[in-house]
Amino acid sequence: MRKLITLTLMALLCAAVASAQIAKNGDHLKPTGKGWAVSDEKAPKEARPGGGKPSNNGISYHGGPIMPGTVNVYYIWYGNWTNGAHPTSDSQASVGLLSNFIGGLSGSGYEKINSTYNDSGNHTVTGNMVLAGTTTDNYSGGTALSDSGIQTVVSSAISSGRLPKDTNGVYFVLTSSDVNETSGFCTRYCGWHTRGTIGGADIKYSFVGNPDRCPSACEAETNSANNNSGADGMASIIAHESEEAISDPDLNAWYDSRGAENADKCAWKFGPTQTTSTGGHYNQTLGGDKFLIQMNWENARGGGCSQTLGGPFYVQ
Repeated sequence: MRKLITLTLMALLCAAVASAQIAKNGDHLKPTGKGWAVSDEKAPKEARPGGGKPSNNGISYHGGPIMPGTVNVYYIWYGNWTNGAHPTSDSQASVGLLSNFIGGLSGSGYEKINSTYNDSGNHTVTGNMVLAGTTTDNYSGGTALSDSGIQTVVSSAISSGRLPKDTNGVYFVLTSSDVNETSGFCTRYCGWHTRGTIGGADIKYSFVGNPDRCPSACEAETNSANNNSGADGMASIIAHESEEAISDPDLNAWYDSRGAENADKCAWKFGPTQTTSTGGHYNQTLGGDKFLIQMNWENARGGGCSQTLGGPFYVQ
């Protein structure tokens, strides 16, 4: 598996430097949902646990909600997913692969890592999810979307009735490779999650772009397990953002002193891999398909990056 090259390393380094500059001033950091942190002037201590019930293993609870039960996932396929700029990944094959991916994740040993996160009300993440709905959006905001534009795409899907308004859901805006997210896709992040008030409800949503737009920044390898580097790269990013959106939906529940959420702590760490007959690498078999998925931080046994709940911790 090839190593990440300069662009990804520079993006991660810039985020780390920014966090270090804030931290040296004695400020507490909180996540932005984009893999870096900002100062939290309201938090004079390391953590503000609500009731002190959740246990901390290298990551701290800050009193906010988690998403218990079975979480509904919604996909908004934005752009051209039939015969786009990268025909292999901007395709119905990608739609099928990534749609099947959610069912494979649900209840898997990998997704059960998230069950180590709970709240002060004794609610626990289950690791169960379902693809509850999908819709398409044919470039309603053009090929350059801002952060607010992503929220508009989600809001439109809900207000038009194409998707339900669901506070127990996470809405993923999945963009084809000709679409840019102008606040830093490919240079500062590969995906992000946040929340917004839409129709009077607290709605959680995420942006995940097609990494075939910038394979050197957002793909671990271009020769991938399913011979679809864009969709395979998106699978790992979707896993990352779903883990964070479920354990830290309002950006005020689980993160460490540097503002890193659980998946941030294991970003671009995959652990041991196997190789397909065509040379692609994988570390998970989900829904009958092989994927190379970054590890997640297990909040137990002292904490660490693992491929499955209770499995070995790996450092890369």
